[in-house]
Amino acid sequence: MATVEGLERLPEGPVRRMFAASGRHDLDALVAEFADDYVNITPIHPERNFTGSAQVRANWTSLFAGIPDLTPAIADAAEGKHGTIWVEWGARGTRRDATPVELAGVAIFTVRQERIASVRFYLEPVERTSGDIDDAVQATAGAGLLAGAVLPTSQGS
Repeated sequence: MATVEGLERLPEGPVRRMFAASGRHDLDALVAEFADDYVNITPIHPERNFTGSAQVRANWTSLFAGIPDLTPAIADAAEGKHGTIWVEWGARGTRRDATPVELAGVAIFTVRQERIASVRFYLEPVERTSGDIDDAVQATAGAGLLAGAVLPTSQGS
């Protein structure tokens, strides 16, 4: 399969090996980088949280089968404290029904004892038709906010 663009941005270790394995579609090598009691936290979609590398295997099995040309890419990465690795990444491919797939987001991995112990996962489909920033603010603020309205500023007391 494909080489993972930007792989060199990742530090040596299990996160880098996991992304390399995902690019090769090597399911066994990918799952081997996760602790058996791995915890996946998805703050934007809490019902998607799970524990265990068995679910990692199930997820990637479905992804590789459904998107045969799935190719991840690393935009940037940084090491944090206490074994954390922050990764801005995405993936592209085409589903078997010819629908293109494009994902982008951030994952914050925690590594312990040379295995991926947990992640805070923020990967979403890229939306190309969801509107501009004004549309997004309007949707968040509610219909009561008029487009182009000037909001009052705070005054010191």
